[in-house]
Amino acid sequence: MYEFKIKNTRLKIKLGDITDEETDVIVNAANSSLMGGRGVDGAIHKKGGPSILAECIEIRKTLPMGLPTGEAVMTNSGLLKAKRIIHTVGPVWNGGSHGEPELLKNTYFNSLLMAKRNSLKTISFPSISTGAFGYPVKLAAPTALNAIADFVYSEDSIDTIFLVLFHESDLSEYVNAAKNLFKN
Repeated sequence: MYEFKIKNTRLKIKLGDITDEETDVIVNAANSSLMGGRGVDGAIHKKGGPSILAECIEIRKTLPMGLPTGEAVMTNSGLLKAKRIIHTVGPVWNGGSHGEPELLKNTYFNSLLMAKRNSLKTISFPSISTGAFGYPVKLAAPTALNAIADFVYSEDSIDTIFLVLFHESDLSEYVNAAKNLFKN
């Protein structure tokens, strides 16, 4: 595990399975339907059980077109160790000139804002959009870390932020980006 300090917030980057996290909230890299899918989304729904999907169905009644990219909603965590789940939709990579960096930044910032609004102090993120949505990890890592830093510098309300990465290569990209950005 690698640890960095941003103001009063600890940022911890590690290899792991987000469904095993015991933080106040984990972030689900969802698709706009909120009905489960592949990758992180599928793993969370499968391991967390049917109560997550039931709550997502209720949320979808207020979002008939689905959850917009960059936005976030929160549900129960079902059978998972985390207390809650924040579902956010990252951008699909289309070469980088279709607003992808700003949309990806919004997924992290809006998830952190939701955690703050609900007095949640520890949060775990996966690498959003870098799986099925095709966002290059080398580009996603600094965008994610800058979004986290921007939030902490403006809000300063989260005690610990985890980036839980499933692949060693992703871990390396995030750690290198964090070393360049935070230099501590």
